[in-house]
Amino acid sequence: MTATIRSRGELIEVGPLQILPDEHLVRAAGRPLMLSIRELRVLTELARRSDRIMGREELFRLVWGREMRPGDRSVDVYVRKLRVKLCEALPQWSFIHTHFGFGYRLSAESSQESNDRFTTE
Repeated sequence: MTATIRSRGELIEVGPLQILPDEHLVRAAGRPLMLSIRELRVLTELARRSDRIMGREELFRLVWGREMRPGDRSVDVYVRKLRVKLCEALPQWSFIHTHFGFGYRLSAESSQESNDRFTTE
């Protein structure tokens, strides 16, 4: 992951994704990706902590700005929506990884990397 501050705002790069939160823009391999504001905020918070597992409660607090209620599945719903959009835009990549009992982690992994890992083990 590369995070830089540009004159017009923050730029976060994770694999072929470019996230410009201040401009409400995400590019997938150079092409604009249409996201809702909430989807953008979830993706941005995960990307700012790329390769780190974020708990659902922490992610909810950062995106929604309040504590998560017991049984609330909002984070899971938005992660699912993001996965669908990212998969449609970049089918050869996997970005959001679930760590059951812990939370989610954003990391760009190409299908080829996954295939190489399984064939060498």
